[in-house]
Amino acid sequence: MPRFPRYVALGAAAALAVTLAGCTGGAPSADDSDPNVIRFMIGQPEDPADLELTKQDMAKFEEETGIRVELDVIPSENVRTIVQTQLRSGDGPDVFGYDTGPGFAGALAEAGLLYPLTDAYAEYDWPVYDFAQERVTFDGEIVGIPNDIETVGLFYNRTLFDDLGLAQPESIDDLMSACEAIKAEGIIPFAISDQEGWQGGHLLSMVLSSQIGGEALKALIDGETSWDSPEVVQALTVLEDFNENGCFTPSPAAVTYDNANALFYSGQAAMNPTGSWLVQDTERNVDFEVGYIPFPAPDAPGIFSGGLGAGLFISASSKKHEAALKFLDYTMTQEHGAWVIENAQSIPAFPIDTTGIDASPLFTQVLDDAAKIADGTGDFGYNVDVFMTDTFNEAMWNGVQAILTGQATPEEVAASLEENR
Repeated sequence: MPRFPRYVALGAAAALAVTLAGCTGGAPSADDSDPNVIRFMIGQPEDPADLELTKQDMAKFEEETGIRVELDVIPSENVRTIVQTQLRSGDGPDVFGYDTGPGFAGALAEAGLLYPLTDAYAEYDWPVYDFAQERVTFDGEIVGIPNDIETVGLFYNRTLFDDLGLAQPESIDDLMSACEAIKAEGIIPFAISDQEGWQGGHLLSMVLSSQIGGEALKALIDGETSWDSPEVVQALTVLEDFNENGCFTPSPAAVTYDNANALFYSGQAAMNPTGSWLVQDTERNVDFEVGYIPFPAPDAPGIFSGGLGAGLFISASSKKHEAALKFLDYTMTQEHGAWVIENAQSIPAFPIDTTGIDASPLFTQVLDDAAKIADGTGDFGYNVDVFMTDTFNEAMWNGVQAILTGQATPEEVAASLEENR
């Protein structure tokens, strides 16, 4: 059950090694006898162009360190299963990309499968933002380097909206009215996918963030308020209403993430609810102007849900910790951070001087939003799955999917969330 689109996007870590030594399909193959060869596992990048993007960067890394990175590219939908299986068997990659938060990296840390990095942070003086460092700290031990800061919202076909005389939606009613106008043109309003399941968590995070605000959502995450509250039920009802009104892709639970993106790129769908990690792929693949906004609140423009994407981790069983640490350290330099921003359009979770960086207007907006997340000056919601347990996330993913297939009511799903919190 894959949930990892952002983990295979080229963040500060995943961008690093995506072209090196071919694809092993998840089978251990790095030369255990050579301390200067490490295996790095990532999910398949969404855009093949990203494989070419990093050749020059990786050549520089090997030239500087003498360390060769053997890339292990696996199907993105199998990342979680393969990583856990290999780590538990003792045959895991030396370094791998995985999600932060208690339900993901936290579970691996609890099982003793991650190499502790607290001493490395002190030795290398890695300047990770405090809030980001907290997302990879469990039981007082730092176990990873967060890749990037990201937001989740709505990409929309601004050219189409202009042609139809539609303003940028600033409320739920505005959004529903836009859906009706778009449907009348024979175009799918929302490119919704939920075959994989994890997308439902992003949908709920977007709607709930805008509906109740970041502070109230944090109270839900922290257990101070109930997940079967009227506010959660209402957020789930918003998804039910848009789906029943024909605003979503037909049979969204049968649509893959990649297929939904393709519907948006081709102009067959007018809006794509996903994250800022897709800015570069979107700009590569569309021939129209694109806007990026939060999912609206009932009577206001709403707020983005925001936070961290994946992280970079070292296997506890790796015999090449020294080389792996050098690999992590390379991703933490100002030079590499600036390269990632400009070339991979990913935002590292540490301060980068962006003076002189060439960025599109769309990515400039994302950079500005990320800066507000980093310094705490903006009102942002949260990507719920990053903060919650595996059990809760399963209930959330399955619950939203059940709403989209008409198999459960918002009240039933909210009750399940509370039960599995």
